[in-house]
Amino acid sequence: MTKPFSLPYKQMLERLTGNGAESARQVARETGISQQTLSRWLTEARSLPDVPAKKRTSKTWTIDEKIRVLAEAAKLTGAQLTAMLEREGLLLAALEQWRLALGDDAKASVATTKRMRKLERELARKEKALAEAAALLVLKKSGPPLGGRGRRHRRGERQMILAAIAEAQTAGARIEKACQVIGLSVRTIERWREGPDGDDARQGPHRRPDNALTPHEQARGVAVMTSPEYAALSPKQLVPRLADQGIYLASESTMYRLQHRFELRAPNRMATRSHVTRAATVHRATAPNQVWSWDITYLPTSVRGRSLYLYLVLDVWSRRIVGWRVHERESAELAADMIRHICDDEGVDANGLILHSDNGKAMRGSTMIATLQWLGIIPSFSRPHVSDDNPYSEALFRTLKHGPALPRLPFADVEAARRWVGRFVTWYNADHRHSAIRFVTPDQRHFGSEHAILAKRRALYARAAHEARTMVRRYPQLDSGRSHSAQS
Repeated sequence: MTKPFSLPYKQMLERLTGNGAESARQVARETGISQQTLSRWLTEARSLPDVPAKKRTSKTWTIDEKIRVLAEAAKLTGAQLTAMLEREGLLLAALEQWRLALGDDAKASVATTKRMRKLERELARKEKALAEAAALLVLKKSGPPLGGRGRRHRRGERQMILAAIAEAQTAGARIEKACQVIGLSVRTIERWREGPDGDDARQGPHRRPDNALTPHEQARGVAVMTSPEYAALSPKQLVPRLADQGIYLASESTMYRLQHRFELRAPNRMATRSHVTRAATVHRATAPNQVWSWDITYLPTSVRGRSLYLYLVLDVWSRRIVGWRVHERESAELAADMIRHICDDEGVDANGLILHSDNGKAMRGSTMIATLQWLGIIPSFSRPHVSDDNPYSEALFRTLKHGPALPRLPFADVEAARRWVGRFVTWYNADHRHSAIRFVTPDQRHFGSEHAILAKRRALYARAAHEARTMVRRYPQLDSGRSHSAQS
């Protein structure tokens, strides 16, 4: 039986034998072990039979592998360390050389490894999110939302929805996100998957609502919405306009449903712009002629590269156009003359009036500022580099340029432009129901007649609601026998 030797014994023998062996006296001085003990260990080692050494295969160790071995060796002592070194085919001296050689590089390598692993996890997460976004986009483009509270889904439609969601999940989408795109709950999809051959078992409706429109009333509403006088109006504009004439056909939502059912909506003349958050209100108007807003816009002409300039002044409280001019050039002198004439024509006490505009050259011209100071008007300007600080004038220009009344062809001359702008201003002030002032015209709000009009509307709506609640049921209950059997 081979005698087991301790680790210190083997370490000392490594220093006393082989190439570069040290003397027993030198080793004893460094380690504190007596020279006689070292000599005895050396004599015992020489008396042992020669054992062929295991052939060590040369191996190239990478930095990460060296760091792993050093980290593992730091946790071991005694026989466990010896067993690890034998398993790896290493000597203790090699570990010391590695430790000294690596130094700060080991720490840097560990930090780099951690950083790389973090980046790999982040990349995997982003790839997963990108795959989910692509799958949801494909699902969204496959058709309109199919969900909705109370909506019926027949067997074929259910199978189509389940197939689309399964495809999205295979592509990397989560079922919660896919259901949000479809418009259904996760529980509904799970219930459909449990019974893929199921169908909607609901029956009915067995009767029509008491206040449902008759075919004659529906035809009348469609006729009004398609008439030349009202075809360009949306239901939210049409209902209050008819109410001012003492006519009530149906609610705004019912008119929208009729419009959708009979496909009466005309295509938009331009793409609807996305919602833009408006700037915070700086000046607040509580009556007419307290805050005005003005701006200049271009009007196209038949001559390429030449435009006309439309000057418009708007009362912020009533949305009424209080003055306008069309000129062939943009000038602070022309703007100042316009403001002076508007104050005279409207009989306005300009002292304390606030005039808001952007930072254009005509708005900040010396002649314009001097005229405002002479009239007692307080100038107000948009913030620098902020494009939406004059929203009232910009909204007015959008109504002017994107409405159905705008000529398709450019203006031939300045007189033609003035004639058209005059007609637009008359329509806007006297006939246009403005959504920001409860669908009354700017003239009605500016001159104080809105209260009687709104009171008349409220009375009409209340009377229509009362009639709807107390009217006799127009349609008998359908299939009453089946209805009673279902209730029993």
